[in-house]
Amino acid sequence: MKVALILFLVVVVGLFVVVEIGLRSLFGFGNPLIYIGDEQIGYLLAPNQHTRRFGNRIEINEYSMRGNPLKKTPAPSGLRVLLLGDSIANGGWWTDQTNTISAMMMRYLASSTNSNYQEVEVLNASANSWGPRNELAYLQKFSNFNAQAVVLLINTDDLFATAPTSLSVGRDRNYPDSKPPLALVEVWQRYIVKQQPIPEMRAVQNEPGDRVGINLEAIGKIQALTRQSNSQFLLVMTPLLREIGEPGPRDYEIKARQRLNDFTKAQQINYIDFLPIFNSTANPQALYHDHIHLNLQGNKFVSEVMERSLLEILKDVPLPQS
Repeated sequence: MKVALILFLVVVVGLFVVVEIGLRSLFGFGNPLIYIGDEQIGYLLAPNQHTRRFGNRIEINEYSMRGNPLKKTPAPSGLRVLLLGDSIANGGWWTDQTNTISAMMMRYLASSTNSNYQEVEVLNASANSWGPRNELAYLQKFSNFNAQAVVLLINTDDLFATAPTSLSVGRDRNYPDSKPPLALVEVWQRYIVKQQPIPEMRAVQNEPGDRVGINLEAIGKIQALTRQSNSQFLLVMTPLLREIGEPGPRDYEIKARQRLNDFTKAQQINYIDFLPIFNSTANPQALYHDHIHLNLQGNKFVSEVMERSLLEILKDVPLPQS
C-alpha cells in the first residue's frame, strides 16, 4: 500500500513538473511582463525585462520602451525616430520583437536612407491602453531622446481615452506588478479565476467634460514639445475593424474624427488617417489580429505607409553632422 502511494505521488509530482516546464518553455507563463505605477504617466512597463510569450520575444529597455538598450544621445550622422503609442505600437504578446511596427520602420528607413545616415533608430515608447495624455506625460518625463521625428500612433478609441491612472497596476491581471511563483499560478489567475472589479476605476471611466477635446489638447502639447526641440511631428490613426466598410464609424466617432481632422489642419499637423487607406485595400480584415490590433501583415502595411510619410517630412531637414 505504501509503495503504491509513493508511486502515485511520484507520478503526480512528475506530471506537475512536466506541465510547469511545458507552460514556461512553450508559452512563457510564469514570466509575464510587469508594470510599475507612475504619478503622471499612470503606468509603465517595468524597465530592463525580457520574456517570451507564445514563442514571441519581448524586450523592454531601461526607458520602459519595447526595444534594445539605447544611448540617450543618438549616434553622430544618425537618424532617430521616437514612436509613441499604445498596444498597437507595442505589439503585445502576439508580436515578436522583430515584427513590431517600430522594428519594421527601422529596417525600411535604413534601407531607404542608407546613403544619408550611418545609423537608423526607431524607439518604441508604448504600453497597453495608453492614450494621448499618457504619451504626453511620457514625453514630458523622458524628453524625445533627441529624435529628429516624433510619431504619435493612436486608434479611434484613443480620442475618448481617460486620464492616466495607476489603479490597474497589481490589481488587474493584465497589469501585474510582480512575477507569479509558478506558471500554473499565472494560468490560474489569468484564465480561471474571475477578474475582480476595481471600484475606483468607475470614477476614472466616467470622467466628465469634453474628453475628445482634452485628448486633442494633449496631442497639441505633444506637437508643441516636438517643435520646441526642432523635431518633426507625425500623427497617425488606425481604425477599429468594425469601422471599415459599411456602415462605417458610429455617429459619435464620425464627430470625433471630424474634430481631429479640423484640429490637424488648424495646427498644421502631418496626419495619416488609415480608415480611407484600409477601405481602399482589397481585404482589410486580413490586416487585423483582432478587432483593434494589427497582425504581422497589418504592421507591415502600416509601417511602409508611415515610412514613406516620414521620408517626405524629413527630406528638407538638414542631415546631422558627424
